[in-house]
Amino acid sequence: MKGLVLSGGKGSRLRPLTYTRAKQLVPVANKPVLFYGIEALVAAGVRDIGIVVGDTHEEIRAAVGDGSHWDASVTYIEQDAPRGLAHAVLISEEFLGDEPFVMYLGDNLLNKGITPFVEEFVASGPAAQILLTRVPDPQMFGVAELSDGQVVRLVEKPKEPKSDLALVGVYMFGPEVFESVKRITPSFRNELEITDAIQDLIDRGLTVRPHLVEGWWKDTGKLDDMLEANRLILETMERRIEGSVDTKSRVEGKVVIEAGAEIIGSVIRGPAIIGANARIEHAYVGPFTSIMNGVEIRESELEHSIVLEGSVLSDLASRVIDSLIGRNVRIIRQPVKPSAYRFMLGDNSEVGIRW
Repeated sequence: MKGLVLSGGKGSRLRPLTYTRAKQLVPVANKPVLFYGIEALVAAGVRDIGIVVGDTHEEIRAAVGDGSHWDASVTYIEQDAPRGLAHAVLISEEFLGDEPFVMYLGDNLLNKGITPFVEEFVASGPAAQILLTRVPDPQMFGVAELSDGQVVRLVEKPKEPKSDLALVGVYMFGPEVFESVKRITPSFRNELEITDAIQDLIDRGLTVRPHLVEGWWKDTGKLDDMLEANRLILETMERRIEGSVDTKSRVEGKVVIEAGAEIIGSVIRGPAIIGANARIEHAYVGPFTSIMNGVEIRESELEHSIVLEGSVLSDLASRVIDSLIGRNVRIIRQPVKPSAYRFMLGDNSEVGIRW
């Protein structure tokens, strides 16, 4: 069985961060989201993996390499533009051949992995197996309608959903799907929708098995979901202290401090992770925070946030919360009078000012 990981999206909902970084490489608990998907495939015994890439292909190739880090083999499949999930399947036919495969969206996270789903699919051999979860806002997802436990209809982002069962970003297909992706036409979004391809399988009388996911699933394409995924994964980590912590500091709960990190006169309250060579000085890092390598936090307070490599937060008068801060960002207080704001911000930035 082969794996197909989709990593070609532009990440528009995470801009401006994704103007300069592939959304699948934004870290959750200091590990790129994409790596969790690769690990899930390998844990399920899938080691021959194709990765569909787009504009950010060079960055993804540099991060993933040939897959040997996971004892896997990775093949890259270039997509000229985001043309839909079914289009990604279509252009991967040569790589996939006649083998069944798992399609995994590169910005998705499943807390319990996919091993039992893969085993069930291999044992029963349907044309497709889809994973479903109940959501409060089904109009934002592909939605499945079931009758007597069977999938009877799939609709992409319906205005009036007939159920609250959303498609999770993991699918399993037999080779029958290639005929379906060739039969469908682009949607109103000018994309080949995977929901239409699966509906074609159903209309052809082939078996599409539903499976309700237990535990959490996160599509990390939005800030709130990224922070929530970060929180959920941090809660599963075990305490590990490899960096230096001075006697005036307190480290409480599930905290990981990587080698080379320095904690000076500070409080770290877990669950949290502090990356290699980070420096936390006279600061507070609260729960559900991930600090990447080489970050400096001085005379500041931070919680429920993600800070990427090389950034500096210094002498901030108010606590930073619910934030995703990119690489090499400097947030510092400057005692300039008269008071004034001076900004250089990218497209779609958001700055909150407390009056």
